[in-house]
Amino acid sequence: MRLRALGVAFLRRHRWILLGFAAAALALFVVPELARAQTAPTAPTVPIPNINIGLGQAKNPSQVVGALQILLLLTVLTLAPTLLVLVTSFTRIVIVLSFVRQALGTQQVPPNQVLVGLALLLTFFVMNPVIRDVNINALQPYLQNKISQQVAFDRASQPLRAFMFKQTREKDIQLFYSMTKEPRPAQQRDVPSYILVPAFVLSELKTAFIIGFAIYVPFVVIDMVIAAVLLSMGMMMIPPIIISLPFKILVFLLVDGWNLVVGALFQSFRQ
Repeated sequence: MRLRALGVAFLRRHRWILLGFAAAALALFVVPELARAQTAPTAPTVPIPNINIGLGQAKNPSQVVGALQILLLLTVLTLAPTLLVLVTSFTRIVIVLSFVRQALGTQQVPPNQVLVGLALLLTFFVMNPVIRDVNINALQPYLQNKISQQVAFDRASQPLRAFMFKQTREKDIQLFYSMTKEPRPAQQRDVPSYILVPAFVLSELKTAFIIGFAIYVPFVVIDMVIAAVLLSMGMMMIPPIIISLPFKILVFLLVDGWNLVVGALFQSFRQ
């Protein structure tokens, strides 16, 4: 208690001296640092894109048309993968590749990513003439402001429709005309796209299943032979798929199966 009383008395007697030391320290250390921070060059800022979306009243009809065009463009971009599947050769290719994997019995080998990637590459290869035609006659003139948007759309749809007509059966087109109760036009260019596209998809499904059936037959024969051999040897407890899987892979490699499948797919689009 006595030491505490002495300390309090010392602080009361020399408080002005202590305040002077504190002010001197503040002037020597804190003030120069603040001045240096104010005069130091600021780091360059990174530009960040800023997009503002708001609602307001349209002052003229052109603003409404522009908003509807943006909405339509966003909708088309959202449905772009579906359009790729429906109006190109992707449907037939990916189904046939899936049949090959199932016929081999390799479960998830090749994985789905590999099959879809290969199907996309083959789709670009098959559709290359159509893509080149669209680029030369529709896309490039439109980007150079030589034709309007409607003319570019009409030119782009012509080679794509010609490709779909070559792969579509007359029976499938007639099916949709019979359901709509509309008369069949005399020329192909008069067939609307809302009838051509579903008819094309049905034709692609049938062609893909026909190719898949042809792929399945030899592998089913191998399974039957292996099952008969195991049954004759009395090895009924061993699943035939375990013994037949290596033989199916071996036969597929000996005949260069992937080459035959891809070649058959390409020839099916040229017929």
